[in-house]
Amino acid sequence: MLNFSRSRTQPRPNRSHPLGGMDYADPKKKSGVVGKILLAAGLTALCILMLKQSPNFNTPSAFSRHEVGVTHVLVTGGAGYIGSHAALRLLKDSYRVTIVDNLSRGNLGAVKVLQDLFPESGRLQFIYADLGDSKAVHKIFSENAFDAVMHFAAVAYVGESTLYPLKYYHNITSNTLGVLEAMAAHNVNTLIYSSTCATYGEPEKMPITEETPQLPINPYGKAKKMAEDIILDFHKNSDMAVMILRYFNVIGSDPEGRLGEAPRPELREHGRISGACFDAAHGITNGLKVRGTDYKTPDGTCIRDYIDVTDLVDAHVKALGKAKPGHVGIYNVGTGKGRSVKEFVEACKKATGAPIKVDFLPRRPGDYAEVFSDRSKILRELNWSAQYTDLEKSLRVAWRWQKSHPNGYGSSTASI
Repeated sequence: MLNFSRSRTQPRPNRSHPLGGMDYADPKKKSGVVGKILLAAGLTALCILMLKQSPNFNTPSAFSRHEVGVTHVLVTGGAGYIGSHAALRLLKDSYRVTIVDNLSRGNLGAVKVLQDLFPESGRLQFIYADLGDSKAVHKIFSENAFDAVMHFAAVAYVGESTLYPLKYYHNITSNTLGVLEAMAAHNVNTLIYSSTCATYGEPEKMPITEETPQLPINPYGKAKKMAEDIILDFHKNSDMAVMILRYFNVIGSDPEGRLGEAPRPELREHGRISGACFDAAHGITNGLKVRGTDYKTPDGTCIRDYIDVTDLVDAHVKALGKAKPGHVGIYNVGTGKGRSVKEFVEACKKATGAPIKVDFLPRRPGDYAEVFSDRSKILRELNWSAQYTDLEKSLRVAWRWQKSHPNGYGSSTASI
């Protein structure tokens, strides 16, 4: 038989006794509670007084307030190759810059270079965040007073996109939607969007104009076009200023040697041809693999329009300066001249001085034969044209940075 009784070795403590719907508490206990409340109140008042005496208590961060004469630009993907060069140019031109990057493709080392160059308060801040996290994105927008967004953050390899299409639709299309929603919710009304000539696919006529039909043939181009469509649909009922820049093939690096391209080693297979050439010149890889020699081009290899990154970021700054509320500008950013892959390889050999071994392989899925731009619209409307058009020279500048940074920005594991 179970025994529910308990022996007591100590007398019962005093308890309150209900009488007529009221509790009559022990007066000693009540006195102790009141004392604790008064002590807590006193400590709280003391903390508030100390905070108010702190010089930073009533001084919000420069990044959290709008300032006359200062344009605060959010640079998504600003730790990446193109984004970091754009941030450098904006900082040189006295913009206030916030970089948001999850470092999946970017380099913390690039951010540190920028911080060392512009250490002044209120010039540059870095926020580690993933644009796929909508709560984090809205928090960033709520805590910062942005005037404009340059949206670079994206995975950007054609070959990789054919292997992992869902990754590309999430990262490019979905994340762009999230950025746009945050801009609308927090009244940020200027967007400079990083797009690509891959949205055109393989046009029947060259050069490509902004009116060329967009018929992308790989997930990368399709994801970018979807993002463009979302932006344009939203803009129909918005006063937002939008500039969409469709890049051609980006090469080069900062002429003063402060920044360069340092992709993840595991992405070499999918990366830009310039990176592949440099890896071969370094001896990191056993030669260069050229995919496709049977295209309908003069030498059988693909033809591309190679644009120097310094020219590319100049186009972004000009686009920002010309952005108008309620207006959409769409521009191709290229040199207007196509170069074959074989020409590119020869220029790379001369720039590096290395005897690069070349292996010719079958075509890569999702590639197209010939792409180069008509640059007349961007010249006419933004007064922009490419200045760094010597292919070998651009590669030589990039190679100089590669040689002085054999491990990229290093293997820093510093906490963020």
